[in-house]
Amino acid sequence: MAYEVLARKWRPQQFSDVVGQEHVTRTLTNAIESGRVAHAYIFIGSRGIGKTTSARILAKALNCEKGPTPFPCDECDSCKEVMIGNSLDVIEIDGASNNGVDQVRDLRDNARYTPARGPFKIYIIDEVHMLSTAAFNALLKTLEEPPPHVKFIFATTDVHKVLPTILSRCQRFDLRRISVQDIVDRLRKGCDEEGVSISEDALLAIARGAEGGLRDAESALDQIISFRGKEIEEEDVLSVFGLVSRHVLENLTGAILKSDVPGIINIVAEMDGAGKDLQRVVMELMEHFRNLLVVLYAGRGSSALELPEAQMKFYEGHAAETESGRVLRIIDALVETDGRMRYALSKKTLLETGLIRCSRAAETTTLNELLKQVAELKKNFKSGTAPGVVAEASTRNYSVDPQKKKPPIDEVKLLLNCWNDVIDHVSKADPLSRRYFLDTAPLRADSTHLVVGFDPEFASEKERFDNARTKLALARVVEKHIGRMLGVLFEPSKPTSRKPLPADHVVSATSADPAQEPTGLQKWYANPVVKTVVEAFNGEISDIRE
Repeated sequence: MAYEVLARKWRPQQFSDVVGQEHVTRTLTNAIESGRVAHAYIFIGSRGIGKTTSARILAKALNCEKGPTPFPCDECDSCKEVMIGNSLDVIEIDGASNNGVDQVRDLRDNARYTPARGPFKIYIIDEVHMLSTAAFNALLKTLEEPPPHVKFIFATTDVHKVLPTILSRCQRFDLRRISVQDIVDRLRKGCDEEGVSISEDALLAIARGAEGGLRDAESALDQIISFRGKEIEEEDVLSVFGLVSRHVLENLTGAILKSDVPGIINIVAEMDGAGKDLQRVVMELMEHFRNLLVVLYAGRGSSALELPEAQMKFYEGHAAETESGRVLRIIDALVETDGRMRYALSKKTLLETGLIRCSRAAETTTLNELLKQVAELKKNFKSGTAPGVVAEASTRNYSVDPQKKKPPIDEVKLLLNCWNDVIDHVSKADPLSRRYFLDTAPLRADSTHLVVGFDPEFASEKERFDNARTKLALARVVEKHIGRMLGVLFEPSKPTSRKPLPADHVVSATSADPAQEPTGLQKWYANPVVKTVVEAFNGEISDIRE
């Protein structure tokens, strides 16, 4: 006898044998037991997940000599004929090659005749979406009101091409992609029956490569057995199909999360040298980070994860060291890389640059992490403790001495005497601001901020010099002259000429005039908690909401 491939040899013959489609098999079983079998069904899903198999089991269950029964005997003539595909009452039609209106007219005419052996004449049309519009329309009336002895079962991988008028006349079943664990279990069972010794990692590699299709996995296993015999390891699977081992993917995932760029480059070079499919590497990395994201949001108990224990431990370990916002940015970068690689000649270069962008996304602080740090600063300030940023600030003399809350006025005088040097240094960092600083001078200083007066003529162009970059440069120059860091605020003054403001415009920080009390932004910059946060992140206040 001719050799029978594993995909055909292991084809399910009972509803209970169908893998991963319990929602379909249970419904069909209950329908047969209760006598509520519809006249038309349509099975929808990707390749190799059981559409045609389910249709044949249903046809066998309806025409079994002991039926209709959800448990066909597989021993009567009717069951055997359906199993080998030569039943006169079960007609399988390829929609791709019989898609014309003439073929449908012949089907419609033949449907009027009673079945030869069983109670039903059953038409199974595979890839029904390939029928032409005229063929669909010719089928409508017969599909809606067929003779009592006729049943229609359709299968399609592209339901969007099927006319809504056809779908509305059928009971619809959407078959799912089969999980990796279900494929591994089925292959292990089959290998035990065939006397094949295969490692767990090899089974996982085959299941990953099948992308949810059990038939693809069985065909791949058949090829591996022909290549290697009955002793199969993971390396055999990887060498035949150009796949990347799970350990390499885990090492690459770890390198991305740790921003280990040299490690990423070395791993990519090894994969390229071994002839691996680099486009597929990106797809498998997306799956890895998707699983990590599920663990971060839903935990290991989520029904969206059906993974072996070893892989679950890997994801849980990395979930404790990263944040969901970073993983989302990594997935976005991988999607962009995948799109570019589809049309590129040098896939290695694009993969390297794409993974380096992923590593940069992995080390970028997210907004949620910044908010957590701010909340921690506020909490520690209220409790009187000094966290890392505050401790660092105290070493740089940022903290306020309770015995010396307001600096002496001679600091402002000192700045007035060297203000031209200050302007020169600031102009190196921001040359465009020099013309505005020529008409400025320090007005006053307190424990937290230096107030600099500027010519009111430039009030409409204040944003040209009143920005975070210029303020930071000015604060650093001032620190070199007076020995401590102060925030910078700009305030319009009324000079008598377009020269630097004279010393008599300086207002003592010890003045009792209530008009000199901090107001608006000054009040918030003087707040110790706000001051700590602004200094920690080199930022500025852009909006206030009380």
